[in-house]
Amino acid sequence: MNQSTAGLESFIKDQQRWVALALVAVVLLLFYFIAVSPLLGLGHHYEEAIDDLEFRLQRHKKIAAGKDEWMERSSELKLQLESNKQFSSRKTPALASADLQRLLKETVQVAGGQLTSTQVISPRQENSFVRISVKVRMSGTADALRQVFHEIESAKPLLFIDNLDIRPERGRRNRKTRKLEPSGRLNINLEVVSYMRSSNG
Repeated sequence: MNQSTAGLESFIKDQQRWVALALVAVVLLLFYFIAVSPLLGLGHHYEEAIDDLEFRLQRHKKIAAGKDEWMERSSELKLQLESNKQFSSRKTPALASADLQRLLKETVQVAGGQLTSTQVISPRQENSFVRISVKVRMSGTADALRQVFHEIESAKPLLFIDNLDIRPERGRRNRKTRKLEPSGRLNINLEVVSYMRSSNG
């Protein structure tokens, strides 16, 4: 074997060694990206998830710790509403409707108006409350109507006016002039609404 042949063999062995090292490096890189990197990313994801869960847990602990305070506030608000008599304290819609009819009759009479009719509307569930409604037909002067509105507005339990319709009452014809003279009275149709707590709420 001459010197050039020995040098060539040494060069080939060096090239094979570098190729083998490069293949090992490629395999290691592939292993890292295929197996190690996803695991590291998954571990980071789990760390973030654990941190988020711990944050939520601490927040829920704080909320739970303040439960007694919120329950106390809720009880206070309930007592305040009951003491202010914002809603009907009757146990059934029928009794609440009867109370509302009686109140409206007295209110119209005291104001000097004339009650034509009252009609109870079927109770209606609205969230945690029951809507109690009475249709009213009445007549009277503008002053009487103003007084009725004032009494309804200041009443307890709270009352609301809905579907209001006001029309002047037809006047009488003057025998001498043959002209219609205004009567000074109004015909009023309205719906008066109150609320009571629902037994389901």
